[in-house]
Amino acid sequence: MNISIIGTGYVGLVSGVCLAEKGHDVTCVDIDSKKVDMINDGKSPIHEKGLDELLGKHIHKRFRASTDLQKAVDESDLSVIAVGTPFDGDLIDLSFIRQVSKDLGRALKKKDAYHVVVVKSTVVPGTTDEVVRPLVEQESGKQSGKDFGVGMNPEFLREGEAVSDFMSPDRIVIGGIDDRTRETMDRVYAVFEGVDIVRTNNKTAEMIKYTANSLLATLISFSNEIGNLCASVGDVDVIEVMQGVHKDKRFSPIQPGGERIAPGFLSYLAAGCGFGGSCFPKDVKALIAHGKKAGNSMRLLDAVIQTNDKQPQRVISLLEKHFDDLKGVKVAVLGLAFKPGTDDMRESPAIPVVNHLVEEGAVVKAYDPVAQEEAEKLFGHEGITYFKNLPDTVADADAIVLLTGWEEFGQLPGIINGRDPAPLFLDGRRMLAKDQFKRYEGIGLS
Repeated sequence: MNISIIGTGYVGLVSGVCLAEKGHDVTCVDIDSKKVDMINDGKSPIHEKGLDELLGKHIHKRFRASTDLQKAVDESDLSVIAVGTPFDGDLIDLSFIRQVSKDLGRALKKKDAYHVVVVKSTVVPGTTDEVVRPLVEQESGKQSGKDFGVGMNPEFLREGEAVSDFMSPDRIVIGGIDDRTRETMDRVYAVFEGVDIVRTNNKTAEMIKYTANSLLATLISFSNEIGNLCASVGDVDVIEVMQGVHKDKRFSPIQPGGERIAPGFLSYLAAGCGFGGSCFPKDVKALIAHGKKAGNSMRLLDAVIQTNDKQPQRVISLLEKHFDDLKGVKVAVLGLAFKPGTDDMRESPAIPVVNHLVEEGAVVKAYDPVAQEEAEKLFGHEGITYFKNLPDTVADADAIVLLTGWEEFGQLPGIINGRDPAPLFLDGRRMLAKDQFKRYEGIGLS
């Protein structure tokens, strides 16, 4: 099937390259000619495991990037909108969605064949039918349902695992204005055998995406609230508490042979320094705003955000327990991206922590395996020295603060053990066992 994707960001590029791997012919369209040239040179503008290999495999074969939207629409059966939807605190910004809808409408005006427009961007319920559909109709002069279809196909991609998530999905949601739209979208996913498909209307498809992200964010904030209580009660470790909770067979089912299954979602039931990224904070806040607009007070989700916003301060408070004044204290910060596997620093808990350390005059030594370039853009160099490896970062540090759970950081005990005096290790992700360190602090531990 011939597919055009508008947007070469995280969702658009991963989707395009993976669909090419599945046998489709894909053109990704972007107005940024430098980005298009970079992609056509086989270089990914984003860090994502496995993406460079697939891009190199399919570029100029089943996959290409272009600035020519009209040509891409003319040569495809279906166009996917995968542009950003920033959140300004009150509403998601639909300016990119509106512009692309108009551009697609103008392109369809010159095309005789039936075409399907699919929204993959995360948008609040009603956007596809009430914003995208009328704009495409207006600019094309055509009638949806007759001349073209309009669908909604949300993505469920974890940064750092996006390629594997796309190639082996746990479910596919197909929304559409009618059967013909959904049947065309079915052709895209016919190559994904054995996957549960949810076929519904556009508004429900949009709500599924927001609900999924809000539930996972709620699990994280719940775990952090329990962790904070454990620290206050004393002589309780949230790690042990959650181990006991997870043994409930409704969370980790027991097979007939006695083997226990540990579902991946249990990782969201772990205390830490909070969630970040481009999805959870934005989507939860957008759903809160959308609910209030509809007359529903979203008290639970309000609490989810409030709890999350306070988690980085927990890290700072634990550090300040050991130092009356942070001025001149050498603090090694391990991890700057919001999660391992990505260079994305949007809403990262590291941002308020690092900013506070700099403001207090600490000597900040920072290391992240892939996010250094993004960190330098964000923080600059005043008060911060960036390192390229773990040993150099923690050398002579008075305190070590782990904020991102990169696997590499598991080497830390072997690097610092034996040092005298021992540095304080503050585990903001509860990634490493407390008995591996002489001086240890962690979220959810008194």
